[in-house]
Amino acid sequence: MRLLLCFTVAALLGSNVHCSDTTLNVDEMLTQTTQITETTEAVTSGGCSSCAAIAEETALESKLSNPCEYGECVPYYLCLNGSIITSGEGILDVRFGAEDDPEPERHPCSDFFDTCCTLKSTEIVKEKVKPPIEKHDKCGIRNIKGSTFTLIGRENEAQFAEFPWVSAVIYKVHDNEDIVNVYKCGGSLIHPNVVMTVAHCVIDLPNVHDILIRSGEWDTQTVDEPYPHQDRAVTEVLIHENYRRGSHFNDIALLILGTPVELTENVNTACLPPHDYVFDHQRCQATGWGKDKFGKDGLYQVILKKVELPVVPREECQTKLRETRLGRHFILDHSFICAGGEKGKDTCQGDGGSPLNCEIPNNEYGQYYVTGEVAWGIGCFDPVPGVYVNVPKFRPWVDKIFDERNYDKKFYTAI
Repeated sequence: MRLLLCFTVAALLGSNVHCSDTTLNVDEMLTQTTQITETTEAVTSGGCSSCAAIAEETALESKLSNPCEYGECVPYYLCLNGSIITSGEGILDVRFGAEDDPEPERHPCSDFFDTCCTLKSTEIVKEKVKPPIEKHDKCGIRNIKGSTFTLIGRENEAQFAEFPWVSAVIYKVHDNEDIVNVYKCGGSLIHPNVVMTVAHCVIDLPNVHDILIRSGEWDTQTVDEPYPHQDRAVTEVLIHENYRRGSHFNDIALLILGTPVELTENVNTACLPPHDYVFDHQRCQATGWGKDKFGKDGLYQVILKKVELPVVPREECQTKLRETRLGRHFILDHSFICAGGEKGKDTCQGDGGSPLNCEIPNNEYGQYYVTGEVAWGIGCFDPVPGVYVNVPKFRPWVDKIFDERNYDKKFYTAI
């Protein structure tokens, strides 16, 4: 590509440009082009007997700055059927579980929620707290100090039952006579019979009856938690009718459960924000069991992680994303919001569908809204904001489905 550009310029400017198969000094080329322009202007201002030659040089300059007959030069991956890609389609790093097989020597267990562990594992320091007596009767109640105990000195790990609406979406893979549970993504319980997640996580799963959700999970290495997790089979998947593959616009889905979960100390519903509610600059908590780094070198988390991130205004986020491989024409769809942009703090692969949780201002009960769902990003842990489903935009869509099925909206409505 670089040599082609050099040869093209050489053809236009003559022998003053020298091409190499190792380097290409674009600055020198542009300097020579500028000198042609300056020469043209100088001769024109002083009167000229060879104006035709000057006009030809000016045309060459224009051809150099934009050699395209139509449009402009962009990286090949930003062009589809002659049109510049502005949606990011085909370029996004979707934050999805199990899209690349873990290295077997690092993840030999058949079930994602199992992992190799020895009796010499680092002990978790716990501080006992008084367990609450009554179940929560309100959505979005965060147990900041955990339920029954508090972890000490584990900044990026959630407390037990700290976010009791966070759920895991699992797919049962049949291997001869064995069934392997494969973790796919995260989700949020918004009703005892409904989990909200991202469409890209579930749209290609071939059999809906092999999907199950797990609510109340925390430490995937053990079942000896104070309250057990609850698994429920999914009977129906409702994907937003305007979901678009590739660009992932309107990336939201609802999973209908065959039997309701029981609301307990570690299982409760999330609150959904009002339509078009804006959270710009608010610092919120992203959660999930996703990887600690991008790609196959990353490891899924054992204990539910949390990371505090700021919500980034749309225009600012779009500007940041245009500085990446998405290109300067990228347009951030209004079905997304952004959070993060702080180096070393991010969600990553496997966190898709997991909630971004923002405290409701001036709420006497300390309730939280699920503001976003992890959707995609450009790599992980770099100073580029991550992209989340804009949950407030889809509140009317969720309300409509609940009305059609006579589900009580009180389970996700903040008091």
